[in-house]
Amino acid sequence: MDKKIVVLGEVRDGSLRNVSFEAIAAARVVAEGGEVIGVLIGESVSALGNELIQYGADRVVIVEHTKLAHYTSDGYAQAILAVIQDVNPDGMIMGHTALGKDLGPKLCAKLDSGLISDVTAIEVAGGNVIFTRPIYSGKAFEKKIITDGLTFATIRPNNIPSLEKDESRTGDSVSLQVDIKDLRSIIKEVVRKASTGVDLSEAKVIIAGGRGVKSEEGFKPLKELADVLGGAVGASRGACDAGYCDYSLQIGQTGKVVTPDLYIACGISGAIQHLAGMSNSKVIVAINKDPEASIFNVANYGIVGDLFEVVPILTEEFKKLLINT
Repeated sequence: MDKKIVVLGEVRDGSLRNVSFEAIAAARVVAEGGEVIGVLIGESVSALGNELIQYGADRVVIVEHTKLAHYTSDGYAQAILAVIQDVNPDGMIMGHTALGKDLGPKLCAKLDSGLISDVTAIEVAGGNVIFTRPIYSGKAFEKKIITDGLTFATIRPNNIPSLEKDESRTGDSVSLQVDIKDLRSIIKEVVRKASTGVDLSEAKVIIAGGRGVKSEEGFKPLKELADVLGGAVGASRGACDAGYCDYSLQIGQTGKVVTPDLYIACGISGAIQHLAGMSNSKVIVAINKDPEASIFNVANYGIVGDLFEVVPILTEEFKKLLINT
């Protein structure tokens, strides 16, 4: 049965986040041969519409307004609800990001709809679209179907591969005028901490440090390895609590949940709260001096040794490997 599915293109610093393209791929499965409609919301975002089409959207609806320059749940909800009223879709897919986790439940409450959050896989079987999501901090998975109403889901980044970009694809981009009003919160200014490199939540390679790094200085070899591999640096809560790094790098149950292709845990013991945030990584490498550390129970490869000796060796070996390829 052909369906019409809306996908929110999430914009950050003037560019579309990768999870937007993954959401389009997910929507194509859910639509079962139907139409996938991209949605862009912001102040000046129309130039990004063609990129959504190249990644698989059939057409794009754009809502631009000065009050949408920065994300607010009220403003974005008004814009999306107007799009839903105009398009009358069968469902909506967005990323399980900070924005998606805030906006998704609000929209579903207003639409009197259910929500399947943090989806890691989607398949069609027996005439049903089946959504898979982790439960119990990733120790088990459940499969869910929607039997009535809108199909509304958020997908975990780095789990559903995006479609190949096709620059020859074309489609219509139309603007929808929406009167954004009665905002309960207005963002006057955004102050960001200086940061460079790969977005942790979308990184394909993550080098994470725990209490074993011993100091802020101890993260330097991890950053060097991350730079060589084109990855990002993360941390356990223990390292953040000790003041070795900023909490924006925290991975775990109370931090970011990540699913990179390669996760290298350096000096991390493997507390259950940390495992909840990274145990679904495709390949896990653990480096720890303690051979009994819990992190080795989930690792694909383990190195028993001092991270300050092992990490620089890995960095040099990867440099040689990458130069020769």
